[in-house]
Amino acid sequence: MILSDLLGSPVLSAEGEWLGEVVDARLVLDGPPDGLLAAARLHGLVVSPHAHSSFAGYERTGVDAPALIARYLRWRARGSFLVLWEDLTSFTDDVIRLRAGATLYSPRMEDSEV
Repeated sequence: MILSDLLGSPVLSAEGEWLGEVVDARLVLDGPPDGLLAAARLHGLVVSPHAHSSFAGYERTGVDAPALIARYLRWRARGSFLVLWEDLTSFTDDVIRLRAGATLYSPRMEDSEV
């Protein structure tokens, strides 16, 4: 499966309720570099009931300029959530289903020192 195939896919709860569309993915770098890069794995998907595209980095807590764009993108991101990979049960007919009792996390990201 190619990650871009998931973007825009509708997400349903275990009961079949529409929750939103996949707008972004969160990856984690595991272990030492494998060749030139560290191995990446899918940590979870960001789902939004309003937006149909990525938040362009404005989901980071310290990003607030230019102010009008930041305010608009935060408004557009309202209701969005992060669902972890282990809480996904199926990918059929271009629909993603969550397991019963799935935890929905905030999609906000803390800034980190590089």
